[in-house]
Amino acid sequence: MGGDGKVFTLAQVADHNTPKDCWLIINGKVYDVTKFLEDHPGGDDVLLSATGKDATDDFEDVGHSDNARDMLKDFYVGEIDVSTIPKKTTYTPPKQPQYNQDKTSEFIIKLLQFLVPIAILGLAFGIRLYTKSS
Repeated sequence: MGGDGKVFTLAQVADHNTPKDCWLIINGKVYDVTKFLEDHPGGDDVLLSATGKDATDDFEDVGHSDNARDMLKDFYVGEIDVSTIPKKTTYTPPKQPQYNQDKTSEFIIKLLQFLVPIAILGLAFGIRLYTKSS
């Protein structure tokens, strides 16, 4: 194909997301992989699911061979305007509530719920042993 260095926006590339017209963004470059869909070892669904976004991570995570990387040259159509790609958001875990030491009464109740039945069993066992030996 050989692109002429044309620059595309993410919206323009995202419009090419069908089995008859499939474009991907990998490492800041735009590739028209429509002709390769049927030959892709992972199936066409893998490529179609990577449309409309920066597919660099998807491409790199699979661990493609050097041959696969060389094949990209045949499908190159241009560059992506990186300002149109949203910044990656990092995961921020939700805020955890601080430990409230005023909950000591709850802890004591749970402890008693555990210890009282054990004490009753121990007492019953002790009484049985004492009455059996007498």
